[in-house]
Amino acid sequence: MNIILNNNSESFEKSEMSIAEILKAKNFIFKMLVIKVNDRIIKKQEYDTTIVIEGDNVVILHLVSGG
Repeated sequence: MNIILNNNSESFEKSEMSIAEILKAKNFIFKMLVIKVNDRIIKKQEYDTTIVIEGDNVVILHLVSGG
């Protein structure tokens, strides 16, 4: 499948993947994430059930705090 991930074209062997699978495949290990799929914000409890398919636009941002 081909998707847009953080404004870059990405290819995966599977035809569909959950957000949790994408996070694992791309090694996103940050604790505080904001994730949007096609401009819809995805809650943390939806990572396993939200399915990304061919052509989807996915944005994964990690929040950094500090002073």
